[in-house]
Amino acid sequence: MTNILGVIGGSGLYEMEGMKNVRRVAVRTPFGSPSDAVTVGELEGRTLAFLPRHGRGHRFSPSQVNYRANVYAMKKIGVDALLSISAVGSMKERIRPGDIVVVDQFYDLTRFRPNTFFSDGVAGHITFADPVCPDLSVVAYEAARKVVRRVHRGGTYLCMEGPAFSTRAESRIHRKWGVDVIGMTNLPEAKLAREAEICYATLALATDYDCWHATREDVSVDAILEVLHRNVENSKRIVREVARRLPLSGECRCGEALKFAIITDRKRIPPAARKRLSLLLGKYL
Repeated sequence: MTNILGVIGGSGLYEMEGMKNVRRVAVRTPFGSPSDAVTVGELEGRTLAFLPRHGRGHRFSPSQVNYRANVYAMKKIGVDALLSISAVGSMKERIRPGDIVVVDQFYDLTRFRPNTFFSDGVAGHITFADPVCPDLSVVAYEAARKVVRRVHRGGTYLCMEGPAFSTRAESRIHRKWGVDVIGMTNLPEAKLAREAEICYATLALATDYDCWHATREDVSVDAILEVLHRNVENSKRIVREVARRLPLSGECRCGEALKFAIITDRKRIPPAARKRLSLLLGKYL
């Protein structure tokens, strides 16, 4: 059963009409500070926790976001379903700016980001063939369909390092690979959510056609912000619809992703590592 729905996305999402008992919670983690305090409140009979991925005022670039601290903080306050709301560029003609894609695959081109909780004495290998929670993805798709006309179910999200946008050569190559959207933020977020045994799904909001489209302007910050501002209210309505559809069916395996993942001999795990990862590994150690 889903206890708390977590939402990681833009700074405006936590300003939702009808939220009760709203409070800001500062969370400490062994991996440093999250991007910001977590805004927690009650909506549609469900506890929601919002975290602005880039911090209030958009202080952190995609490469600077402390993804480990963000996901760990969500786990620590009891989040077991995590919805990511992210701006992306469209790599397909049929995915128009303003459309939403509920992605089901990722391709990782990031290079400079810590992407696992397992290090310094603990080795673990999660199964990541299907990187999003099937149950939460269905709920997110159904919720989005109720709010927005053009929603695409399934697709591959290519996560680039950034912060610069693609060159034309890169954009054309990515198109040939057959990916559907391109962004800078959902990895290692999705991997860490799986390691934290949190159900994870992505709503990818298409804001532009990157720079491959012959008859559209190249991607720019102004263009992205214009579409995002139009979509803030839609995103809030989708979050509300997701909350109404919880709890999840409980048929997914996200909650036991670490059951067979730990390779290290339990007797050889250092005390410091046990303490650092007790929130994640306690039930297995």
